[in-house]
Parts: sequence; structure tokens; C-alpha cells
Amino acid sequence: MRCQTCGDPRSPEHNDCPRCHTPPGQPAVTPGLPTYRVRGIGLAASIAVGATAVLFLAVALSPLLGMAMARQARADGDPDLLLGALIVTVVAALPMAVAYLAAAVLVIIWTWRARKNTDAFPGALPTLGAGWAIAGWLVPFASFVVPARVVANVARDSLWRRRTPALVFLWWTAWLVFSIGERVVSRLDSQAYDKLPETPFNDAGYQAHIDYYRDSLLRYSVPGVACLIAAVALIVLIQRISTEQEARIARALPVWPTAPVWPTAPVWPAAQGWPAGSVSGGHAAGGAMPSASAPGVEPPAGSGAPVPAPLTPTTVSPEVSPSPVGPEAQSRG
Repeated sequence: MRCQTCGDPRSPEHNDCPRCHTPPGQPAVTPGLPTYRVRGIGLAASIAVGATAVLFLAVALSPLLGMAMARQARADGDPDLLLGALIVTVVAALPMAVAYLAAAVLVIIWTWRARKNTDAFPGALPTLGAGWAIAGWLVPFASFVVPARVVANVARDSLWRRRTPALVFLWWTAWLVFSIGERVVSRLDSQAYDKLPETPFNDAGYQAHIDYYRDSLLRYSVPGVACLIAAVALIVLIQRISTEQEARIARALPVWPTAPVWPTAPVWPAAQGWPAGSVSGGHAAGGAMPSASAPGVEPPAGSGAPVPAPLTPTTVSPEVSPSPVGPEAQSRG
């Protein structure tokens, strides 16, 4: 006997499948419960997450351009170049913010769909409701724990693991380092920039700007690396979970399409006296077609219709289609 979900051999000694934990006799997906496609939204979320990581690395490396422009400003004695360096840094942060917002929305939608799918998987043991897939990112302080727990539940129930995959811990640890580190670095950068002279008049003033961009580059190195690790780990998780969930949902679909149902047959007028009954050959119950071979059937009085003679049943070969037999055919015979 094999498991209907993963196909592994199942022993009667186990209460559920040792691999996917599906109880015996249960299908891959519980009938009647809704499931959602996650591969498309997962691909979109992966692209947005990857774009966010690339753009944040561009922001983290933008102090390199700031240092180059500050040194050029000192060589040329042109303080306007320092303003240009600041504008480049701000402009580089705008597309990153847009990508970050898009990634957040898509990841939340994907998490909610993936969590809802586990409700239809026999053997799944989620510990948090599907609503926490959304609220967990928005509730203060809960956002440091709840999203990781939801994704851990989804990963265990989708990838058939007894324990949370190590990739979840790697993703969440890197995400916390990036999320907290980026806020701390941004505040430190703002405080350090406020101490700079607005218009340097000597080498010391220009050197202060050069030192500021150098220190900013060092500060952004930690959240930059953490952002890259978190993005790669999350993309791999999304792709693995989406693939396994859609494969499991596909196993529960019927292999052959259902045969079309013949429309309801017309009801024979009751005033003509034909007996009601069920019709064979796929007609729905609701009225019986008259049969010329039914003995003892007479048309209504005064109708003038001839009484058909009883017909002898004949055996028809499967290779030969039966011919209609009626009074006219008999008279010709």
C-alpha cells in the first residue's frame, strides 16, 4: 500500500505516512476545502525580492561615488559637487523604496495563500491561523516573531519535514539583521551628515565629507550583506514551497474529465395517456418516451390512431446498428 500524497510505501504499523504525515485513507487534498495557486504570485514575489536586494546594494555602495565626487570637489575647489553626491544617494534610494514596498505586498499575499493551502492538506499541523500571515507583518513587536513562525509552519507542512528547515532560520536571522541594521545605519548617517560643514572652505572641510562617505560605506556593509543573504534564502524557500504545494494539489485533481450529462428529456404530454417511467440510455428522469413494443398500450379514445402490433424482441449484433421498426416498416415487409 502506498501513500496517496507522496507515493511512499506505507506500513500498517504507522498511524500516518512517515514522510508526509498524511493519515491512512486520506487524499492528498481534503475535498471541499479551497486551494490557491502560488507559483505565479511566488515568481512575482521572488522577482520583487531580488530587485529590492540589488537596489539596496546599489544604495549601500553609493558612498563610493560620494567619496569620488568629494575628492574631485576638493581638487577643483567646487563645493557644488558635494551637493551632487548627496542627490545621487537620495535618487538611488527611491527605486529601492518602491521595490521594497512591492516585495512586501507580494510576499504577504504569497504567504497567506500558502498558509491557506495547508488547511486542505491532511496531516498538516499549523499552529497559527491564516490571518497571522498578514497581521504578523503589521502588528508591532509581533513582526519580529510571527512571520517566521507562519513560514516555518508552511515549510514543514509543504516540504514534509518534522523540523523547521534550516533555510527558514537563515532567512529570518538575515532579515532581522538587515531590517534593524538598516534603521540604525540610516539614523547614524543622518546624525553624521548634520555635523558636516555645509560649504567647506579648506581641505579639512572637504576631508570631512570624504570621511563621512567612507564611514557610511563601512556602516552599510553589514545590512547590505544581510539583505543579500535574506533575499536569496527567501527566494529559494518561495520556489520550493510553491513547487511542492502545486504538485500536491495537482495529484488531487481527476485524471480524466467527467463525462457530459445529457440534458433533461422532454416530458411526454400526460393527456395522451402514456405511462410515466424512467428512460434508459442516459435520459434524466422527468418523463418517459413512448415505446412501440409495449404490450397493452392503447392510444386515447377518439384519436383515430392505429394500435401498433406488439413487436418481438430481437437480438442486435453490436456491429450492426438497429433499424427503426414501426407499422410502416411492417407493411412494406
